[in-house]
Amino acid sequence: MSLSLLFPLGLLALASLLVPLLIHLARRHHYAPLEFAALRWLRAKARPRQRVRFDEWPLLLVRLLLLAALAILLARPLLQGAPVQTPPWVVVAPGLSPPSLPEGSEGRWLAAGFPPLREAVPASAQPLASLLRELDQTLPKGTALTVYVPDPMPGLDGERPRLSRAVQWRPVAMAAAAPARNPAPQLRVAGTAHTPSALRVLDALQRAWSGQVLPPALAAAAVPEDGQVGVWLADAPPPPAWQAWVRAGGSVLGVSTRLAPGTGSTVLQDDNGNAAVVRHALGRGQVLRFTAALSPDALPILREPSFPRRLLEQLQPVPPPQLAPAATHAPLSGAPAPLAQPRDLAPWLLVLIVLLFALERWMATAPRRGASA
Repeated sequence: MSLSLLFPLGLLALASLLVPLLIHLARRHHYAPLEFAALRWLRAKARPRQRVRFDEWPLLLVRLLLLAALAILLARPLLQGAPVQTPPWVVVAPGLSPPSLPEGSEGRWLAAGFPPLREAVPASAQPLASLLRELDQTLPKGTALTVYVPDPMPGLDGERPRLSRAVQWRPVAMAAAAPARNPAPQLRVAGTAHTPSALRVLDALQRAWSGQVLPPALAAAAVPEDGQVGVWLADAPPPPAWQAWVRAGGSVLGVSTRLAPGTGSTVLQDDNGNAAVVRHALGRGQVLRFTAALSPDALPILREPSFPRRLLEQLQPVPPPQLAPAATHAPLSGAPAPLAQPRDLAPWLLVLIVLLFALERWMATAPRRGASA
């Protein structure tokens, strides 16, 4: 254990220790000499040297200790490496019924802030794995931890948690809800260059995604609806209404280099490593531009069986898995141990200051002090 100061400049207040010393020197008892007749015939002797003498030194000592304690309090002392005794923790994921807690243990929800189990079930959007890592670094080293999670386990963040301590893992079997799936997008074609080869490719994409045929082309002034994917086949820039729709979050497929400014970033390549689809960010939306005409001869990637799926993943990114068997996500050990939290000595110093002040007042106002004076 070691002592450190959060505000070392507070020790400058130790200069106030001179105040009671000066007061005690100034208030010493002086005895005036009284001459009478029998002494005036005696030979005068040299007066002894005056020595610095403190009266009531116990009271002076208490006052010095009081000021020193106040100065140390201003310096904010911290005790590093002090052992911290904490009871075992039992954390329960929201949605589970709290179990019966062992005697002397601390029950908390596995949610933001880790509220006690006696409070209402909190609503938390933070992944359970992330909360476990946060809790592991919050609890002092050596604190036993028991975790109750639903099985299958939600709230994954793509990596199995690794903690600094061994955890008693308690999966609770629950019925898993079927994951929600986004419907396949519908292609809406616009523009004047409706070549037969491009329409055949787009119809094949629509059938591969949803099993439906390609819808009729949009009217000249119409824009796709929310959730649909626009296809601009003309070589001219799209009208302002289309550009506003893309900036609001829409997605557009096209071939023309005039669809969006800049060079974009390659998102799909064919087997030979050639760029096939380039992405342009436009506001909150995107433009996916084919690097060649929509025909198998000009764009060999169209012949690849995986092309419809790969293109759909660019339009609708596959979300990471949100459910997994709880046993496969039992925390691993080996993470760095949490840093020991220093203990603040301010509460103890406040108690000492109150006691010293009470002792000083008692000694300063005691009746025997006035009698001795």
